Amino acid sequence: MEEVVRAFNHVIDRGMAFYWGTSEWSAAQLMEAKAVADRLGLIAPIMDQPEYSLFVRQRVEIEYKELYAKDSLGLGLTIWSPLSSGVLTGKYGQGIPAGSRLASKAFQARPDFKSRFEDRIKVAECLRPIAKRLGCNMGQLSLAWCLNNPDVSTVITGATSVAQVEENLIACKLKHRLTLEVMKEIENVIGKEYKPKFTPIQRQMKYRTRKMSAGAMSKL
Repeated sequence: MEEVVRAFNHVIDRGMAFYWGTSEWSAAQLMEAKAVADRLGLIAPIMDQPEYSLFVRQRVEIEYKELYAKDSLGLGLTIWSPLSSGVLTGKYGQGIPAGSRLASKAFQARPDFKSRFEDRIKVAECLRPIAKRLGCNMGQLSLAWCLNNPDVSTVITGATSVAQVEENLIACKLKHRLTLEVMKEIENVIGKEYKPKFTPIQRQMKYRTRKMSAGAMSKL
């Protein structure tokens, strides 16, 4: 880890970058990098690029939860696959069309194809009435949901045309319409299966973090 931190700071010192970040690092790795940077007087990673969507939430909403505060790591996020490989656009609601991403041999051969995609397609279709009521499509609703998370800094949309970029940008205006009631409705549609949960280890770490913070405050 010290080599990694020093290498990125070498890039910064040479003027090739101002900051550095990671992709899909665990919270433990990020905190280890911060500890090394603090010890050596170097710059720690300031962001991570995790997968995040209505179907993939554990890392962003649970594992990283204690890292967003400025007195921790001040972690920012550039999330990827917000539309779950196109599942949340609704284009697979009537089946998997030829030439689409999910129709490729690479996706069809994946051992988790049925659980990760076929089941999610059925759940995603339940979002269609909500999107229709808000005057948008399912993809825009799903992107707005990601943007509505204050811990998300940037969303990688994966657009392949100018039209898709323009269509996706509508989500920026739509996110303010996702009231608490709408968010609860979306949560109910997605169901408990995809709701993030604290693991026993994460509960213990959260308790320790709070206890350490309380101890520090008492000393002040």
